[in-house]
This record gives sequence, C-alpha cells and structure tokens, in this order.
Amino acid sequence: MSTTRPCQTSLYVRHTTHLVAVLTLFTLTACSGGDKASDLTAPRNHLLSEDRGATGGDDQLNGGVNAYLWRGALDTLSFMPIASADAVGGFILTDWYTPPAAHGERFKITAYILDRRLRSDALRVSVFRQMQQDGAWIDTPPAANMASDITSKILARARELRADNGNRDN
Repeated sequence: MSTTRPCQTSLYVRHTTHLVAVLTLFTLTACSGGDKASDLTAPRNHLLSEDRGATGGDDQLNGGVNAYLWRGALDTLSFMPIASADAVGGFILTDWYTPPAAHGERFKITAYILDRRLRSDALRVSVFRQMQQDGAWIDTPPAANMASDITSKILARARELRADNGNRDN
C-alpha cells in the first residue's frame, strides 16, 4: 500500500515534469551551440577591438561618432575600470573607482559622444560620487568642476590625436 496522498503525488509529478523540461532545455541549448561553447571560455576584450577600429585617421566610427573623441575618452578614462563601452553609440560607462589616496570615497563616470565633429558640445560627461558611511555607500555630489575638468582633458587628448594625424578629419 502506498502511503502518499493524492496532493503529494500531483506535486511530485509537477516537480518531475518541470525538472525534465529544464533538463531538455539545457540539452537542446548545449547541442545547438556548435562551436560557440568554446567561445565562452576564450578571453575577449571587446573594448580593445572597438578602440582599434577607431583609428586616428578616421574622423568617425561606423555609428557616426567622432573617432578622436572616442579615443580621447578611452585614453583619459583608462585609469578606471570600464564597465561598458559602445563605439557605435558613443557611450562609455566606468565601474566604481576608489582613488588610492581616498578611502571611503568612490567615483563612476559616464561619457557620451554626441556628434561626428570634434567639438566641445559633442561630448557630455557625468560624474557620480559616493561616500561610505556606516558601511553603506551614500550618493554625494562631486566637486562642481569635476565633470568639466574631465571633459577638458578628453577634448585635449582628442585634439592631440588629431594633431598627431596631421589635423586631418578623414
């Protein structure tokens, strides 16, 4: 005689059905990948390939952003870990960075390249700052001139890259 009740049996059948469905899904996913499974373990740095695509002789990337501004922004922000970068869309987002001399304080920067031309209004930089208080990170406004200082450094680097290329835009 069975000691299981009808509701326990249906619960067992439901869980077993879900388990079989999940295992089938994993099996199909693994089989359909072909050689892509080996790509998962291969180290890749998409940022470097995008950066190399923004050669100094090009005044724009495929997406329509200025290559000098793109390279200048990457060069200027290279001391921070890059969380995300899109050369086509002209977007760079850093991860949180704590300066060596500042404990309990961290920064994150977002840079947008908005135009194909090398102009100061083709770049927008946002700086985010947090301070650690009682074990929690609290949003704190950065210094008023921090975003403009970083923007100036990016623009200066972009102009330097352009000058190194003979002041050519194409």
